[in-house]
Amino acid sequence: MLSREKKSNNLIQFIITVIAAGVIFPLLYLRQNFEVSILDSFKIELSQLSYCYSLLGIIFAITYLPSGWLADKFSCRKLIILSLSLTALIGTWFSFIPSYTSLIIIFCGWGLTTGLTFWSAHLKIVAMLAGKEQQGRFFGSLDGGRGLVEALLATLAVSIFAVVMSKTNQDFTQSLKAVIYIYIIAIVMIIPLVFIFLDEHDSKLDKNKTKDKHVLKKDLLEILRNKNIWLCTICIICGYQLFWATYSFSGYLQNHLGFGAVTVASITVAKLWMRPLGAISAGFIGDYFDTTKLLAILMVLASLALASLPFTSAFGLSVVISIVLIIGLLTYGVRGIYWATLEKCSVDNKTKGLAIGFISMIAYLPDIYLPIYRSWLLTIFSESAGYSTYYISISIVGAFGTLAATKLAKSQETSAS
Repeated sequence: MLSREKKSNNLIQFIITVIAAGVIFPLLYLRQNFEVSILDSFKIELSQLSYCYSLLGIIFAITYLPSGWLADKFSCRKLIILSLSLTALIGTWFSFIPSYTSLIIIFCGWGLTTGLTFWSAHLKIVAMLAGKEQQGRFFGSLDGGRGLVEALLATLAVSIFAVVMSKTNQDFTQSLKAVIYIYIIAIVMIIPLVFIFLDEHDSKLDKNKTKDKHVLKKDLLEILRNKNIWLCTICIICGYQLFWATYSFSGYLQNHLGFGAVTVASITVAKLWMRPLGAISAGFIGDYFDTTKLLAILMVLASLALASLPFTSAFGLSVVISIVLIIGLLTYGVRGIYWATLEKCSVDNKTKGLAIGFISMIAYLPDIYLPIYRSWLLTIFSESAGYSTYYISISIVGAFGTLAATKLAKSQETSAS
């Protein structure tokens, strides 16, 4: 039983970790709300921006596994501080609206600062703070808390974007720069809080950590032999693809449906507000109900909602907005609890960082191929057919995630009996 002081200390560390995760990633994914503005400001095509994101995904895939090793061997606090500092520094370069070649280098740099040094470090801290019985609510609160931070920042960013647009005669470049500055400032502000409140080394969070030196190869083989790890990986890769589809909403609403830049940004920001609601609710319900079974249900509903999106435009703006928000609510619910399935895999704390890195290396491969896939579909088909194919095909993938989650739930029931 944890003392009140220990619980308070853990809560503070959790909140700081959530805020850090909430401020570091939005700068990388500005396309979610400002895709057309980015294309206009940098004078690039959608295929070029998609290439940058695919390159980011490749860097992620390469670094996730060593990221887990780093989280097991070094101070997570120092890794997070390093990540935030370098991400903000690279963001400053991004704000200069440099050449396309520089943009490619920027995305590669961000891949290292968020994939290699940040990713597994922050997930491991949350997993160890949560304990075995509260994985759902902690990971749900992590994603929901991230969503709350991102929604607050995005609301501020869109407001400033609209003001600058009106004062500069619809100048996308100046408006985008103002948005970038907001996110850089947010990242810089959290660094002192991480330094002050986060424990120096995550070994303090794990009293049962052994002093034995574990061989990387042995630990990796142990993870590879764990069948539930593979089911967990399938759940996450399918759920992540459902979420990734929402990154295209900005381009879909503005280019295909013809909505204005400010209107589109307002809609996508409203969707971001579904994240804390969906993720946190799913986390708490999952702990009381069953996290894996709930994940299966949410994946089915999210897949159906996403598949219906291309057919809603004929019913007017209000219906489109409603479906976008519902998809946001469901996909954020999926995101909020799919990492909680890791606890179903019986992974020891000494290799938890490595397990997170291994799963992430496979589960986040959509970062590589989905941008290219979307760009390819919009090239060979009309926009209407391209987006319809994109959303429906990803919905089909979501069904496989449902099957994996169901099998994982049954596996746990068999083990329990």
